Amino acid sequence: MKKALFLLIPICLLLNACNWFKDIPEVGLVLAKHFDNKLYKKFDTAEYNVIFKRHLDSLQGNFSNPNTIKTYYLRNNTEPRLVTKYFVNGALDSLKNYISRSEQHGFNPEVFGYKKLKTLLEVLTDNKFKSIAEVYPVVADLELNAAESLIKYNNFVYYGSVNPRKLLSRYYVPVKRPDSAGMTAVLGTEDLPKLLISIQPSSEKYRELQEAMLKLEKKGNKDNQALKTIQVNMERLRWKLPDLGEEYVEVNIPDFSLTWFDKQDTLSHMKVCVGAPREKDYAEKIKLYAKTGNLDDKPKNHETPILYSKLNSIQVNPIWNIPVSIARNEIYWQAVRDPYYLSNNNIKVYYKGKQVNDPDTIQWSKYPREKLPYQFKQGSGEGNALGKFKFIFDNGSSIYLHDTNNKSGFARGNRAISHGCVRVEKPLEFAQMMVKDKYQYDQLRMEVNLPPIDTTKMEVFNKKMAKKADTLNTFKLKPKWFGAKKRVPLIINYITAWPQNGVIQFREDVYGLDETLYAAMKKFM
Repeated sequence: MKKALFLLIPICLLLNACNWFKDIPEVGLVLAKHFDNKLYKKFDTAEYNVIFKRHLDSLQGNFSNPNTIKTYYLRNNTEPRLVTKYFVNGALDSLKNYISRSEQHGFNPEVFGYKKLKTLLEVLTDNKFKSIAEVYPVVADLELNAAESLIKYNNFVYYGSVNPRKLLSRYYVPVKRPDSAGMTAVLGTEDLPKLLISIQPSSEKYRELQEAMLKLEKKGNKDNQALKTIQVNMERLRWKLPDLGEEYVEVNIPDFSLTWFDKQDTLSHMKVCVGAPREKDYAEKIKLYAKTGNLDDKPKNHETPILYSKLNSIQVNPIWNIPVSIARNEIYWQAVRDPYYLSNNNIKVYYKGKQVNDPDTIQWSKYPREKLPYQFKQGSGEGNALGKFKFIFDNGSSIYLHDTNNKSGFARGNRAISHGCVRVEKPLEFAQMMVKDKYQYDQLRMEVNLPPIDTTKMEVFNKKMAKKADTLNTFKLKPKWFGAKKRVPLIINYITAWPQNGVIQFREDVYGLDETLYAAMKKFM
């Protein structure tokens, strides 16, 4: 018995040395079965891991998200999961094919490593390896390059190639951008073909712009301005904006318009005036101002910001808290030229929070504009720059929608003329849609001297008008607040090309943002 046991021990050691008792990794089994080649059953995980880590270190500098890829594979024991799961069933070829068609989105396929991916797939498909050692670097390179291609393609096509919040100084929309958790989920997808389909932009607007882009590209003029405009607006449609819901308001700065949407239906559409563009050579002038600190050197920039918020209330007969920049650059000079300018325009002056009773006596020339100690408010009334209505929404830029006492601006073609806020053409109609209540709407109308729709309230209206007209008792007009029936999502957007009834509409790039965006995208095209 002992003699037989001694004979068995060396036999077991010999078998172990020959890997006879060793588990074959899944990738080896999958490739061996697919190619009907026993070579792949020699796949040694330990030897492969050494090669994989070496290739990972050498390729990291070329990857767009090296830390995400490295962390993912270290957590998964450097297993070639994409090759194991998606090489044999053709899903990696599908990825390659989607990337080859990325020009349909305006991208150069080489941005996603198309040629490298294609070559590696061909090498593995050819199945011409003489030893298992030749397989390891090909599988490692294919796995890593497929991971990089997949992540980058997903990020660009689904989220957009540019982060607008980093590129544009006045972009305050909380767009969703790819993060490490999302990219890790992409690498671990259980259905790659389904994922590739799901990330394709599916909106009708995008599809129509895409078709127009391809038609222009067929004509062979890559520098065509219309083509560039379409491409930057396709990029805008790839950005993941907040969910606006079914009913929302959109201001389009280049179109100088406001539209109230309910799903795809337009409930209201009107003209708007938006902020004037920044001065020419703004960047150079702002550098000079930073050096001198002289307000005369400070260039003007009244561009309306791109932002997302929710309309929550209306101030009727509003008070205008005049911004410091306007006080320094405009009100100051008007007061210097005409000591009665302030009282004639219902502008009150405040010093440390207290109203100055006789602002006409202030010697303005004593104060440098840079250190002007006063604050200014324009009272309610016909001459107020905000008109009769101010539409409020939360934002950090002191921007709001409002009426105006200067209606002539709406007759202009280029309506980029305000200090940054948005003037609306039909404020009463807009107010009615916000309150969505007949009683509240009648109360609002009477506050601005308009008769109520409900004729049973005419007695109340007549009493209000009589009180205002009473010369014996001075009537002081004050602002009044009305809440919105519900908080309505608002997006102030910047769109220069969109499809409408089968025709692409183009608008002037009033702030030069298309130019900035195209310059950032060009390296990917």
